[in-house]
Amino acid sequence: MTPTHAPALLCAALAAAERGWPVFPLRPGDKRPAGHPERDCPGTGRCTEGHRTPEQRATLDADSIRACWDTAPYNVGIATGPAQLVVVDLDLPKNADDTAPAQWAGMADGLDVFAALCERAGQPLPTETYTVRTRRGGQHLYFTAPEGKTLRSTGGTLGWKVDTRAWGGYVVGAGSLVATRAYEVIHDAPATPLPAWLSDLLTTKPAPAPMPLSELSARMRNATAYSTTALRGELEKVLSAREGGRNRSVYSAAYALARLIRTGDLTEAAVTTELMSTGQSIGLPAGECRTAIRSGLIRGGAGQASAA
Repeated sequence: MTPTHAPALLCAALAAAERGWPVFPLRPGDKRPAGHPERDCPGTGRCTEGHRTPEQRATLDADSIRACWDTAPYNVGIATGPAQLVVVDLDLPKNADDTAPAQWAGMADGLDVFAALCERAGQPLPTETYTVRTRRGGQHLYFTAPEGKTLRSTGGTLGWKVDTRAWGGYVVGAGSLVATRAYEVIHDAPATPLPAWLSDLLTTKPAPAPMPLSELSARMRNATAYSTTALRGELEKVLSAREGGRNRSVYSAAYALARLIRTGDLTEAAVTTELMSTGQSIGLPAGECRTAIRSGLIRGGAGQASAA
């Protein structure tokens, strides 16, 4: 029998699974998922019928977990969506220049911001739930997801240094080691239900209906009928993107439309504006939208000036 490389990490993975939280392996000493990313998917083995994301690979099966963690000292990833969890990630500034924006002036970190949000809502700080200290000293507050709602992961939606992990995301589980620093349980209790006021703040508004072609044409001055139709088609693809594929859909749309920017049929500013608006309407944070658009345009041969 193959000896276990890291009994503590195997125990951590099994402990999470015993709580009903599906797990998958993260690279040893890292926060990134083990295995290949979608862009490098060979389309073979477990991915024969399409790339399987970490969220899809996560499991509660103890035998599968043992077989995996016996092969390498993997860190533990918890797939928050399948686990029916919403984890509030309270982060710390990365460096001395990482200071709160004007809206959160005077706040030192994510915990301060979250406490202010609770105070504004007239609610106590929900500290009596399962809580993990991250390797940098931040906190992960675990909550059970509300029934009848599919909440997505967010980045900064609630406030500075306050992210959430739900469908489309994951957290590093307790017991994992990153840069020799551990993720540690600091309040070992059952995960309590996500407070209703937080659930309301995190509920994504329904995506708008596709813009009528006539309206889009009016906004696209000097654009040809062909380029306007192409733009609308790409926007519709973004609107229909499923969870976990929103960032990729914005990137792909920018990449496809870069050709029309190169030929002068569309302007970079117009494409960026429409993709930013559409991407954010489906819940993608502005920063992720902007990065995906810029990457797609550059890969497609346009947008170099904006990346400088």
